[in-house]
Amino acid sequence: MNILKIFLIGLFLTLLHAQMSGQVFKLEELAAFNRLDMATFKTEIKKQKYTFYDKTESPAFILYEYDSPGYTYKIGKFEYTEDKSQDHIEFQFKDKKEHDVYIKTILAAGYKQTEKGKILTGENYIDYSKDKAQIRMVYPKTVKDNYTILVFK
Repeated sequence: MNILKIFLIGLFLTLLHAQMSGQVFKLEELAAFNRLDMATFKTEIKKQKYTFYDKTESPAFILYEYDSPGYTYKIGKFEYTEDKSQDHIEFQFKDKKEHDVYIKTILAAGYKQTEKGKILTGENYIDYSKDKAQIRMVYPKTVKDNYTILVFK
């Protein structure tokens, strides 16, 4: 009987941890989020148990950001007022293994590396393009910082 209790408690804790640890999104899911309007995006991201983090507005864009359960991941959706081609999803994560999976997926999907550079805050980035689609991988300055993947329309 005690073994069964221990097993059930272990199973419960495992399921609870999986539910609380957040979710890594596949590349296709990030692209699908980008195609949604802001209201639908907010509804869908809340279904994933992400919680509101911040809203930023400027004359050029609006940004809504959400944290995953456990604050492991952050996702944001940018909508630009004039140049809709700049609309994008920004997904932040810390794990190098997750980065490696994204890079493999990007290359396997036929994207080609097109540009390297630095963003305004000094982090290095690499752009990948396929047809008119663009993905940017931004690399952390320090081990405390996040990897960021940007998926453009």
